Amino acid sequence: MYSDFERCYRAVRSRDSRFDGWFITAVTSTGIYCRPSCPALTPKRSNVRFHPTTAAAQAAGFRACKRCLPDAAPGSPQWNTRADLVGRAMRLIADGAVDRDGVAGLASRLGYSERHLHRQLVAEVGAGPLALARAQRAHTARLLLQTTDLRAAEVAFAAGFASVRQFNDTVREVYAVTPTQLRRHGQPPAATPAPGAISLRLAYRRPFDLDGLLTFLGKRAVPGVEECSDGVYRRTLALPHGAAAVALSAGTGHVRCVLELADPRDLTAAVQRCRGLLDLDADPEAVNEVLTSDPVMGPLARANPGQRVPGSVDGAELAIRAVLGQQVSVAAARTVAGRLVARYGKPLTSPRGTLTHLFPESAVLAEADPADLPMPASRRRALMTLAGALASGDVALDPGADRQDTERRLLALPGIGPWTAAYASMRALGDPDAFLATDLGVRHALVALGYDGSPAGAAAVARRWRPWRAYANFHLWRSLATTIPRSTT
Repeated sequence: MYSDFERCYRAVRSRDSRFDGWFITAVTSTGIYCRPSCPALTPKRSNVRFHPTTAAAQAAGFRACKRCLPDAAPGSPQWNTRADLVGRAMRLIADGAVDRDGVAGLASRLGYSERHLHRQLVAEVGAGPLALARAQRAHTARLLLQTTDLRAAEVAFAAGFASVRQFNDTVREVYAVTPTQLRRHGQPPAATPAPGAISLRLAYRRPFDLDGLLTFLGKRAVPGVEECSDGVYRRTLALPHGAAAVALSAGTGHVRCVLELADPRDLTAAVQRCRGLLDLDADPEAVNEVLTSDPVMGPLARANPGQRVPGSVDGAELAIRAVLGQQVSVAAARTVAGRLVARYGKPLTSPRGTLTHLFPESAVLAEADPADLPMPASRRRALMTLAGALASGDVALDPGADRQDTERRLLALPGIGPWTAAYASMRALGDPDAFLATDLGVRHALVALGYDGSPAGAAAVARRWRPWRAYANFHLWRSLATTIPRSTT
């Protein structure tokens, strides 16, 4: 979109917040880059340059606006929809892959050379993997400086910088202030957190039905790992450097996120996984433009324009839970999952109320005693086979996974059918076009609307909803006004 100057400039002139995160506005006369909705005086057309990312704007010599905080805008929704190399790379970089494994590790995970990866990213987003990771580190540093009392040196290493000097130089270059000055500048935390916790505001594009999303997650909350009460969803997180807990709730124009991290280096990954869980980078305008014009889906989409597709904080966990839920009710699946958590989950060193464990690791479940798995033999075999494939790396459900290849690998496993594979693609891999044509709820909803409810009929009518069939799936489920029925796997 950033290459369409007239469209971008109209968005800037109207201060349209719907385009925040889609592109960055750089002003040559001030040397500052902003989000499209920045309340500052609209710059002259001749002084404006548009960039696809903050990293590209920084590479061009611009610094971040202190007024609109462009790095705090919602992420570009195209990285959720794109399944190509650049989309996969951007999702991994956002999860902190470069800081953890370097560019070589990122390229290896994606199956390409470093040179080819760099060339593709520069061509598409205006910056290579190191520059993109650097921009993300600067954003993490700002969050830590403004929301915690960590010393500057602790912030530097927690944000992923190799040295305090690199941290100081980057903050000065990106924000045009010293770390000390940046700490004094900006908005106060979203809430007064508990000692050691980090309170953040997570941005999104309106409309947004957070209540419906939290209701969905709350009904499926696994005892010991999740809970949802009084409008607050809480859960444990298994992050690269340790365990964590998060609380998510509604704020004024944002989602309030309170994180308790064992290691501050996990902030970037934790925030990105929470954003994916709540589908915060979605563009509801683009989704609704397609769905509201359809005779079947139109009334449902207009009734709830803020529908989101709930994701996951861990793809392996989501896939295992999908198998646990095969052919049983939501309540029964929760009960079985809770038993597995109590038996095989890693206990927290410091429990947070009812949050006592991390969800069991795939490698642990792969070696579990079959007698401890309270389910039919066929599903037990499917669960242990899936856990083994996840543990060995034969199946990957991380942000960099190739969606089509992953679905093929899942379907090759015994006991994994089209429903489970599509459900994992939709929620674990964030595929906005995944569709569960064999699902009983989808079929019943279509019949209630007067349409063919067979799997073939559901698949045929759903072609009109591309590339947003996952959102249509949830609209159909919601139209039943019941919990999602059991699968047909």
